Amino acid sequence: MEFLFIVLVVLLAVGVFRYYRQRNYLKVLTEDQFREGYRKAQLIDVREPQEFDRGHILGARNIPVSQMRQRLVEMRKDKPVYLYCQGGSRSARAAQLLHKKGYQDIYQLKGGFKKWTGKIKTKN
Repeated sequence: MEFLFIVLVVLLAVGVFRYYRQRNYLKVLTEDQFREGYRKAQLIDVREPQEFDRGHILGARNIPVSQMRQRLVEMRKDKPVYLYCQGGSRSARAAQLLHKKGYQDIYQLKGGFKKWTGKIKTKN
């Protein structure tokens, strides 16, 4: 029982550490803040292609987080990167990968696509 408690405390500590470390390189933006800057940036939808086809923010490119490591050559380090997924967890993972690969200006849409109220495009 004591061992389980220690494991839970360690896991909690690791989670808190990651959260605060992530705040140093990932800026979470409200929808209005996101709209202000995404047209001058690389707008990346990190959801899977079938999700992207059902609806995405106008102007977004689809680079799923599952393929991001292999597709880094499609992204520039000298331009801001605006990320979003359905709710926020996958874009946070993508941001972590980008940060490790040397990307500096990384932004995330707060609440993800499910909270987006702006223009969207669907694939027919």
